[in-house]
Amino acid sequence: MWFPEQAARVQGLSTEGFWFIFVLLLVASAAAFYFIWRSLHRARVIEDTPTARIRSAPQGYVELEGIGRLLEGPPIVGPLTGVHCLWFRYKIEHRETHHDNRGHSRSSWSTLQSGVSDGLFLLEDETARCIIDPDGAEVIAEETDVWYGHNEFPRSGPPAGKSWFRFGSGDYRYTEERLMPGSVYALGWFNTVRNAPGDVHTEVAALLRDWKGDQPGLLARFDRNRDGLIDAGEWDTARDAALQEVIRLRSHRPHAPASHVLARSPSDRQPFLLSAVPQRKLAWRYRRRSLLALLATCVGVAVSLWFVTARFA
Repeated sequence: MWFPEQAARVQGLSTEGFWFIFVLLLVASAAAFYFIWRSLHRARVIEDTPTARIRSAPQGYVELEGIGRLLEGPPIVGPLTGVHCLWFRYKIEHRETHHDNRGHSRSSWSTLQSGVSDGLFLLEDETARCIIDPDGAEVIAEETDVWYGHNEFPRSGPPAGKSWFRFGSGDYRYTEERLMPGSVYALGWFNTVRNAPGDVHTEVAALLRDWKGDQPGLLARFDRNRDGLIDAGEWDTARDAALQEVIRLRSHRPHAPASHVLARSPSDRQPFLLSAVPQRKLAWRYRRRSLLALLATCVGVAVSLWFVTARFA
């Protein structure tokens, strides 16, 4: 039998303890198996989706590459470092020490604060610009800072010199990931919003209110029987005239250019990815993750079988 000492420990477990550990092993194996499919699916979507140009991109699920830039207005700033960026994710953790009945201690990290940026930014290629709405995106950011301190909120950014002693001291750990301006790969749901002027019915109602405010003018134009009142038929005529006037005014009103927006797909099978890593390297990363998940699945299944064998053999 494999590992006699470990097998004896398995046999000495209570029934509840045995089944608890066995279920954990099964859950871990199932999770690893899921990540095989998930990572491989992302790699194939990246490889199979053609890269589109923003100006000529079709409506729907597309792949874009370009330069990420900040929109005009208030900048997006990393809350822990103060660095201007396109997107950020941060986390503040506290080290907690636990003691067991034997006097042994172990440390773990508990999350005190965390957050993700949802600010819009631009993606620009040589043809046009596209607004990126990162809400719900899986972001692969290459710039990450992790440092330690003694305060719940860092008083300064990461130290310039990251020696092991200085970098690892403190009961608080700060982590901030950032997607910086520059080359960005994007995979998501593309939609072109036509910036037409306001709603026609709203404008017709507003024009009729203006005409009703000028009763002599309204009667002069639409009181055909000259009884000093606007009956239902005459009011229908006034409404039609207001509609024609609104259409005429709208035809002379300059239209704002269309806006392109990339956001999360309505289908969960279409991943929404934003990456500072080029698409070929990103696809290779996902394939490597699928291989690691396959290895973890095999190990999990093997350990589960040994666990059952050690218990009942």
